[in-house]
Amino acid sequence: MAGVTGWTGNAVARAIAASPDLVLVAGVARKAAGQTLAAVVGQPQAGHAVGDVMVDADLATALARGGIDVLVDYTHPTTVAGHVEAALAAGVHVVIGTSGLDAAAYDHIDRAARAAGRGVVASGNFAVTAALATRFSLIAARYIPHVEVVEIAGPAKPDAPSGTARELAERLGRVARPPMPAGTEPVAPDRVIGDAALRGGTIGGVQVHSLRLPGYAASIDAHFAVAGARLVVSHDAGKDAAAYVDGTLLAVRRVPGVTGLVRGLDVLLFGPDEADGAAMTAVRA
Repeated sequence: MAGVTGWTGNAVARAIAASPDLVLVAGVARKAAGQTLAAVVGQPQAGHAVGDVMVDADLATALARGGIDVLVDYTHPTTVAGHVEAALAAGVHVVIGTSGLDAAAYDHIDRAARAAGRGVVASGNFAVTAALATRFSLIAARYIPHVEVVEIAGPAKPDAPSGTARELAERLGRVARPPMPAGTEPVAPDRVIGDAALRGGTIGGVQVHSLRLPGYAASIDAHFAVAGARLVVSHDAGKDAAAYVDGTLLAVRRVPGVTGLVRGLDVLLFGPDEADGAAMTAVRA
């Protein structure tokens, strides 16, 4: 578990330790290096005893010790890509809960995973409710051409947009949406009079707007509209990391059966969306 002392990482690590079919064999966190895993996650009442394994300061040390089947990464946007590369090189499957990677980075990860014969499951949000919101949005996009995404997180979040919003926008951009009726096409961002940045960023042809405000953890709204009617698909997560545990554990259990990259918890729950050709190949492999 990389990020074993983090807000989500610690909750996931405790759940792994308490699961009878999973064994927590290593933890990575600079600030807890040298402490025992038991001190960081506690001894579970059920599952496997954590033992006296020490938390490592870096992933390379944990991988060198061996005995790891799956790396779960809840760290930082600046470190996750290197962690994935190192894990795949060591023959280890990966579950990515860290945000900050774009489509190009995931294309590279997919190629590396296939070359290594290993699986990677990544999701911008491992909450089951977020997976439902993603799938509902992908369905709506088949029928409604106008969509923009708004996401809100706390002021300390370092990356924008959130992983949930980036993943959703990229996947919405692959959906075969119907054409916009004549006269309803938005002014292109590069033709906006005034400050074009106020129209948000463009990801996969979809406008994405990021807000950073206190009191929020992870919220996202996909705004759809047709003449005379509007649809908003919303997901709002509170400040309890337990929301992300079940989805992450599902990915941990399923990733050994994957070759290449599967992106999106909804793909594991419901199967690939029609726009997710790469995910379909990975799940079937």
